[in-house]
Amino acid sequence: MARDRGTSDTYVRPIRRILAFGIIGLCLAIFLFWRIDSPRAERFRAQVVDRVVPSFDWALVPVTRVALMVENFQSYTRIYEQNQELRRELQQMKAWKEAALQLEQENAKLLDLNKVRLDPSLTYITGVVLADSGSPFRQSVLLNVGARDGIQNGWATTDGLGLVGRVSGVGQSSSRVILLTDNNSRIPVTIQPSGQRSILAGDNTPLPLLDFLEAPEAVRPGDRVISSGDGGVFPAGLLVGQVVLGTDRQLRVRLAADSERLEFLRVLRSHAAESITDPGTLVVPQRAIAPIVTGDADG
Repeated sequence: MARDRGTSDTYVRPIRRILAFGIIGLCLAIFLFWRIDSPRAERFRAQVVDRVVPSFDWALVPVTRVALMVENFQSYTRIYEQNQELRRELQQMKAWKEAALQLEQENAKLLDLNKVRLDPSLTYITGVVLADSGSPFRQSVLLNVGARDGIQNGWATTDGLGLVGRVSGVGQSSSRVILLTDNNSRIPVTIQPSGQRSILAGDNTPLPLLDFLEAPEAVRPGDRVISSGDGGVFPAGLLVGQVVLGTDRQLRVRLAADSERLEFLRVLRSHAAESITDPGTLVVPQRAIAPIVTGDADG
């Protein structure tokens, strides 16, 4: 067996060397021939390329596939980089959007206080929010206006955008405002355009509940909610918010006022309306009638 192995190695090794040197020599010859700058050699090379290259399309398929894979990978890399850049721009846009919303709200609070058109008979006092209650079971804020400014219990408060709550507790130089989200808050509202009447009931959540609806099927998310003025609790026509469908499948209201960012509040003076006993006095005021003198002037 050892003799057979030695005999095979004796014949195989020289053959390998001959093939290796032959391949190397052929490659060198092709290389040198390809480098010859001669018209005859150029024509021969062109003939070789025309005959050999078309028949080697199957051999170029893996190379073509690999090239396509590399190109696709580079394309995916570019797409990934663009996606990351778009994500960064989106984050910046969200930050700008938040800043714009804050500026819009601040502008509405500071400037729009003098532009909102309410009942001409209503006047208001603007106060600064000093602090909130800090309790999850009580939603209220403290204002720096009180009895010395003429504040009374029950008056409505707004932030320039929408209704915030009502005054409940008045001191000499401060007053407390119960927010619409408080569990003790109940106000009558009107839902537009259906005209449905309801009670906005706070439950210590950001979305107060619409209670005692006569026809809930007539109310849709997105409807406008305003104060109805029923019972003389609040003036009519004050914007409250929009109807939304809560996670509990109940109709709730997204308030127009942002109760988490209250800085300035407007307290609306709500004076009792003058009772009218004689409708005729609305047209012709009552005047003193001069006595009629009869008889001759000489007499």
